Amino acid sequence: MVTASKTPARAGDPHVASGVLECPVPILERSEITIGHGGGGRLTEELLDKIFRPAFSNPALDCRHDGALLRTGGERLAFTTDSHVVSPLFFPGGDIGKVAVFGTVNDLAMCGARPLWLSAAFILEEGVSIDVLRRVVASMKSAAETAGVTIVTGDTKVVERGKGDGLYVTTAGVGLVDEGVSIGPARIEAGDVVILSGDIGRHGMAVMAVREGMAFEGAIESDCAPLVEPVAALLAEYLEVHCMRDLTRGGLATALIELAETRGLEIAVDERSIPVTEEVRGACEILGLDPLYVANEGRFICFVPEPSALAALAVLARSAPGGPPAIIGRVRDSSSGEVMLRRQVGAERILSRLSGEQLPRIC
Repeated sequence: MVTASKTPARAGDPHVASGVLECPVPILERSEITIGHGGGGRLTEELLDKIFRPAFSNPALDCRHDGALLRTGGERLAFTTDSHVVSPLFFPGGDIGKVAVFGTVNDLAMCGARPLWLSAAFILEEGVSIDVLRRVVASMKSAAETAGVTIVTGDTKVVERGKGDGLYVTTAGVGLVDEGVSIGPARIEAGDVVILSGDIGRHGMAVMAVREGMAFEGAIESDCAPLVEPVAALLAEYLEVHCMRDLTRGGLATALIELAETRGLEIAVDERSIPVTEEVRGACEILGLDPLYVANEGRFICFVPEPSALAALAVLARSAPGGPPAIIGRVRDSSSGEVMLRRQVGAERILSRLSGEQLPRIC
C-alpha cells in the first residue's frame, strides 16, 4: 500500500497550482519555447523536425540513434552529448553528477560502444555553495570509475545570481565500436522480440517525491545506473542484437514510439508484461501519471530476433540492474509506425507522444 503526504503548493511555481500538478497544454504554433519543449514528447519532436534536423542534416544525425556512429582511420567511434538540468540536484539514489555520467555512458552503450572518455562542462550560478559543487564533482568521479570511463576535458562558466538554478552539467562522450557490431534503429525487423531490462518509473518518482515534498509509504530510489555491463555481456555472447534504447525522459512509451516512427514498423507491447513496482504504481496513481511515460536512468529495451530472445533474456537476468528482465512485445510486419499497447483488460490502444511535459526538469 502507498500513501503520501504533500506540502502546500509554492507560490509562483509554474507546475503546481492549489496543490494540483499541472503541465503546459500545447497549441499548434508557438513563438516561444515552453517547458514542454524539453519533455521528449510532441513539442520536442516539433523542435527536432522543424529546426534542428533541417539545419544540421547529415548521415550520422539522420540515423536518429542515441549517438553518432563515426569512422576515423581504422577505428569506429560512437560520439554523444547530453545536458543535465535535473531539479533538485540531489534525490534518493542519485544526483545531477551521477545522472550526467551514467546518462552519457548509457547513450554510448546503446550504440554498441565501449565508453572510454567524457568531457564535462559546468554552468554555475553565482551564490551556489562550493560544498554543493564539491559533492557533485565527487559523485561524478565515483560514477566515472564505476562505468570505467575517464573525464579528460571540460569547461566552467558562471552566470549571475538567479539565472542558473544552482548548476547545470553538460557531458559528451566517446566510445569504441568493435568491427562487426551493427546496432541501430535501421536494423529493427518484423518479428523481433522486445526485451525490457528491468522495472520502470523509479527515477521520475524519486525526483518528484523530493521536489514536491511528498513522503510515500515505501522508499522510492532512482534507478540511476550504468548499462555498460549488460550490453557488454550481450555482445560477448555473440547474440544478434538489432537495436537498443535507454529509457530516459519520456519513459518506455516515448522510446518505443520514437523507434516505431524511425523504422516505420509497428511495435506491439503487452502492459501485463511490463514490470512496475507497487510503490511506483501507487505513486503514479496518486499523482495521476502513467508509469509508461515516467523517466528512467538505468533501464533499456533491446530488439533481438526470436531465436535469440531466450538467450538474451538469460544474459540480462545475470547482468542488468533492476531485473528481472521481461519480454514485453514484438515487432509486427506493418508500416504503420505505431506502438500498440494491449491493456490489462485485453483491448489494444495506440500509444501516443505526450503533448506537454509530464515531469519537467527530470534529467
